[in-house]
Amino acid sequence: MAVNDAAFAAAVARISALETSLEAAKSNYSECLDTIWMLLAALLVFFMHAGFSLLEAGSVRFKNAQNILAKNLLTISLGFLSWYSFGWAFAYGASDDPGRFAGHTQMFLDGAWDDKTIFRQWFFQGAFCATAATIVSGAMAERTQLKGFIIFTIIVTTVIYPVVVYWGWSGNGMLLYTAKTGEKAGESVSFVGPAYADFAGSGIVHMVGGVAALCGAIVVGPRKGRWDGTGESFAPHQVPFCVLGTFCLWFGWYGFNPGSTLAMNTKESAYAAGLVAVNTTLAPCVAGLLVFGLRAFVFPPKQLDVPGFCNGILAGLVSITAGCAIMKPWETVIIGLIGGLVYQTASSVMQLIKVDDVVDAFAVHGATGLWGVLAVGLFGDPDHKNGGNGLFYGGDQLKTQLMGVILMAAWTALLSLIILVPLKVVGFLRLSDDFQHKGADAVEHSPPKAYTNQATEGIL
Repeated sequence: MAVNDAAFAAAVARISALETSLEAAKSNYSECLDTIWMLLAALLVFFMHAGFSLLEAGSVRFKNAQNILAKNLLTISLGFLSWYSFGWAFAYGASDDPGRFAGHTQMFLDGAWDDKTIFRQWFFQGAFCATAATIVSGAMAERTQLKGFIIFTIIVTTVIYPVVVYWGWSGNGMLLYTAKTGEKAGESVSFVGPAYADFAGSGIVHMVGGVAALCGAIVVGPRKGRWDGTGESFAPHQVPFCVLGTFCLWFGWYGFNPGSTLAMNTKESAYAAGLVAVNTTLAPCVAGLLVFGLRAFVFPPKQLDVPGFCNGILAGLVSITAGCAIMKPWETVIIGLIGGLVYQTASSVMQLIKVDDVVDAFAVHGATGLWGVLAVGLFGDPDHKNGGNGLFYGGDQLKTQLMGVILMAAWTALLSLIILVPLKVVGFLRLSDDFQHKGADAVEHSPPKAYTNQATEGIL
């Protein structure tokens, strides 16, 4: 009997050890899957900067192509360093008793060795931060001094964008936190009711970048000769670059949106990523086609506008970024169509009030980003159990979405103006008229031309 008892005890111990080993293996496997998924998504988001570079280089005049590429390189380099120093801390560095405004721990990744998942999260979220800052560079192109641009970029990536991230994504900010008391205890809420919903950043990334871009374009002023009727051409000098850049951005968006599941270790997360990919495909198709048609048949000069088609595609992508994990595909088509209308309207208004936004950054990212956030408050069926709480289904999400865009836009505009206006006053922001006439490439770059083909010398 004693032998049987000993054998039974040994068998139980072995089974217990196997169960422990299996649980450890499952945990390790899930961690590896999540890390692979997030790194792949982050790389795709990082690749979007190749798209921004091509799009912006094609949109400016020949004499400033190299200069805008330099600004894109600076945005990435400065943006990630700013994210490393203080940006991550303000965005995700919550203490044991967090406030609702901003984080303040993990500066310079202090504490990451205690939780090594922070490394993958830092890289993924840092790529988003750089994206928000890059939106600004295109709007202010061809007439902005490098030193002023550098200062503004550092502020955007260190303070403006990270604080908004804390509000809406950290889980501790005023727009999204866990209630500790009351009937909502344990649930995600905001200070006005339901938790803010912005799956991949129509508002947090794109609207913030678009509002900062609008402030930059207004404060720095239009390019020399832009609105004085001299007949000088300000058309994009390389439409093929614009198209290639748009395709690169669209491709990278499949990391931006599906990657925002932040996990890939269950069938539920896999299903969510699949839905997001479908919606990320449909919205840009309908928005791009709508804008292409409107410019061909409705808006002067009523001709086929390929750069406009490109911006329409991007407008559709921005419009669905907030709700891509929530919407049914047919809802996505509607959101994309309205996003195309919002873009075209905003672009026309910018022309009417003579704000010189070289790449239509505000119309593409700011206006449609705002629409994308509000769309989540209108659409999204709660019965599908994937975060929908739209007004059209009897939900009360819209009030939080409205408060979110008001707070984010006001914060971004206020901080942007506090930085940009003094920079202009002290002469650190705008390039002189003579500098603009000669072109930044010839005045301050080596080599002095972005292209070596001498036949292009006459291109402005």
